[in-house]
Amino acid sequence: MTELSLSLRTEPFRASRTRRTIATLASAALLLASWPAAPAFAQSAKQKGPPLLRDAETEQLLRDYSRPILRAAGLEKQNIQVVIINDAGFNAFVADGRRIFVNYGALLKSETPNQIIGVLAHETGHLAGGHLAKMRQQLANAQTQMIVAMLLGIGAAVAGGRSGIGAGGAAAVAAPQSMIMRTLLSYQRQQEESADKAGVKFLNATGQSAKGMYETFKRFQSDSLFSAYGADPYMQSHPMPAERVEALAGLARSSPYWDKKDAPALMHRHEMMRAKVSGFMERPETVYRRYPASDNSLPARYARAIAAYRHGNLNNAIPQIDGLIKVEPANPYFYELKGQALLEGGRPAEAIPPLRKAVQLSQRSPLIEMLLGQALVASDNKAYADEAITILKGALAREPEVPLGYMQIAMAYGRKGDLAQADLASAQAAYLRGDHKTARDLASRAKTRFPIGSPGWVRADDIVNTKPVKN
Repeated sequence: MTELSLSLRTEPFRASRTRRTIATLASAALLLASWPAAPAFAQSAKQKGPPLLRDAETEQLLRDYSRPILRAAGLEKQNIQVVIINDAGFNAFVADGRRIFVNYGALLKSETPNQIIGVLAHETGHLAGGHLAKMRQQLANAQTQMIVAMLLGIGAAVAGGRSGIGAGGAAAVAAPQSMIMRTLLSYQRQQEESADKAGVKFLNATGQSAKGMYETFKRFQSDSLFSAYGADPYMQSHPMPAERVEALAGLARSSPYWDKKDAPALMHRHEMMRAKVSGFMERPETVYRRYPASDNSLPARYARAIAAYRHGNLNNAIPQIDGLIKVEPANPYFYELKGQALLEGGRPAEAIPPLRKAVQLSQRSPLIEMLLGQALVASDNKAYADEAITILKGALAREPEVPLGYMQIAMAYGRKGDLAQADLASAQAAYLRGDHKTARDLASRAKTRFPIGSPGWVRADDIVNTKPVKN
């Protein structure tokens, strides 16, 4: 699993406590579940936005899961991406109109493809319903109402103070705000119910079972029974768990596809994905407990091979990876794993052949191409510089928001002595990491090295003059 940090920007409200409360509601508006997920850990201290994970194999599987659902929703041509969040909690959400965010914890804990597909169907329901735009409008309306209510309440408080009735003025401030918050939360619960119904509709349209979606919410119900006990149902951002599960059960069980099972080939890919996530993201003792040496299945062998290389036992890992390749010689991700293990183990020249094979078998996956470019650069062979630049340029044309790609191409240009292009690529990498000061400094230096008005000069000038969005 190639881990690359990307940068997503958020724009929280910065005002009074009341407005911060509304901002919190907005950021959590379309969460799949209403309890907090485990704390995420960032790849870089300078990183902005949620920490993301990138992996060609997992992303391809998620594309295959989501494509029929998006087609049924009429969103196939919208270039909607499923993005993996570096968070161990079981959660998923939408925060803009073009991405569905899924925690790696949801992938690891999902027992069947159908469970993740059900989650994706629910989140697609939010996108198809335009819930983000509608919620923003509701929040804008609520802000206006809050301001008016506060002004009226302050006026009442002043009048009450003059007449000696202070408590009544305070109530005049608090009561309208409470009513507005309840209205917003009610609207949000309606959106969740609508997304549930739409998700089942999309699953039916694609001939898939809604059982996985039901099982997911059933799990949520069990996990949240304690936190929901005694809660005010009108102050919840999501329907109360028992009500939601009951409503979903009726919808899901009425589907003619309720008992339809996932195809064995898809189930195999899902188990391989879960094993990969475990191998990369869990502690070695957890991996070996989940996949003991007595388990000779391919997913178990995959997880143990990853854990072996990730925790410093490269000489033990490479034979295990070779054993995987022997079983599935056309699997590009086994060659990718071998190349990555050798590269990170300080043997970049040996990593090049398996990574070339991985690029070929994956039909030029840009993330794997970037890994090959990294190996070519790390081999310290100047003869590879031109090839690395060509490969990295092609990969970045299809994946233009990956800092690692720009970092590696900067190094390749440096090997050739092309300092202008090296500075520009380094500036692009820093910008994507959210380090705008470094990006502007490097771009300013790049401008002095390019002819004025040349394409490189123009791109560097854009970075110098781009004002970062304040968080």
